[in-house]
Amino acid sequence: MDAGDSNNGDSFEDLSFWWVFFGMFYQLLKKRQRAIRYNSILTADDRVTEFLHGHWERIFNRTRMTRDCFVRFSSIMEQTGRLTPSRAVSVEEQLMIFLFVVGHGASNRDAQETWQRSGSTISKYFGIVLEAIFNMSGEYIRPPDMNNVHHTIRYSNRFFPYFQGCVGAIDGTHVSACVGGARADKFRGKYYLVDSGYANRGCFLAPYRGTNYHLRDRRRLGGDRKKEQFNYRHASLRNAIERTFGIWKRRFPILRSMHQFPLDKQAMIPVACAVLHNFIRMDPASVAQDHVSGDEDDDDASSEDDSVDADPDGVDVGESSSHLNIPQDMDMGAFRDYVTNCIHEGSSG
Repeated sequence: MDAGDSNNGDSFEDLSFWWVFFGMFYQLLKKRQRAIRYNSILTADDRVTEFLHGHWERIFNRTRMTRDCFVRFSSIMEQTGRLTPSRAVSVEEQLMIFLFVVGHGASNRDAQETWQRSGSTISKYFGIVLEAIFNMSGEYIRPPDMNNVHHTIRYSNRFFPYFQGCVGAIDGTHVSACVGGARADKFRGKYYLVDSGYANRGCFLAPYRGTNYHLRDRRRLGGDRKKEQFNYRHASLRNAIERTFGIWKRRFPILRSMHQFPLDKQAMIPVACAVLHNFIRMDPASVAQDHVSGDEDDDDASSEDDSVDADPDGVDVGESSSHLNIPQDMDMGAFRDYVTNCIHEGSSG
C-alpha cells in the first residue's frame, strides 16, 4: 500500500468520526430541548397528588367528579384490569388526562402543558382510556325499559296517559334496525318523540306542522286549539327528555366541538362520555356539586334550567291508573289525532 492510499484511509476514518460525533450531538440537543420544554416545577405525579389531596373543588373542576367518585372509578378500572399503570404513568394520571380532554374540550397541546408529557404520550393514553371506558358501555348504558312508563310521564297528568308509549326523543340521525319474531312484541305501541323535520309515521310521533304551540300563542283567539294543545304538550315532554342531553353536553364540552380525531375515535367518544355521565349520576355528591359549581366559560350553563312554561291545562299529580285504549294496528297519523282528541277532552272536562 502506498502513502496515498494510507492518507485516504485516514481521511475516511476522520470523516466517519465526525459523522458519529455530530449524530450524538444532535441527539443530545434534542433531549436538551425536550427537557427545557417540560420543565415545570410540578411533575405529572405531583399534579395528580395535588388534585387528589388539594381543595375538593380543584379535582371536581378538573375531572367533573368529586374526589371519592374519581377514586372509586379509578379503583374499578385498575382492579378489573381495564387500565394498568405503566412505569411512568399511573392509572390516576391516565384517567385525569382523558377527563381533562373530554371535560374541558382541551387540545393535545393544552394537555401537554398541563401534564408535562409529550404529545405522543397524551395521544397514547387518551386512546387507551377511551377504549377501556367504551368497552364498559354494556354495563352502564341500557336501552329504555319497554315494560314501564318513565316517571316523568307517569306522574304528570299533562303527559299521562296520552304519551304512555313514549320511550325517548330523537334529535339527530336515526339508524333503523329490524327486529323480528317474539322480540318485536315488546316494541309494539312504543315510539319516539321527534320534531317536525321528521315524518309522522312508524315509531316517530311528530307535532302538527304549521301549528303554533307556545303559551303566548295559545292564548290568542282563533287557530286549531286541539292541535295547539297537542303540540304544546309534545314540545314540553320532548324538552324534558332532551334536557338530559343538554346536561351531558355541558359536562363534556368535547361533544359540542369534536376534535379532529380519526372517525372511529369520534364515534367512541360520545359512548364513553355517556358511560362517565351515568357513573357520575350514581354519585349524589357529584350531581349536587354539578348544580352548584357553574363553569364561567360555559355559555350553556343555564341550559339545564331551560324548560317551557307550565301548561295551564295540566298539573303534576300522583300516580294515575288510567290508560289509553289504543288499537295495535292504528297508524301514527290516526294515533296522533286520537291522542289530540283525548287531551282536548281531558282539559275541557
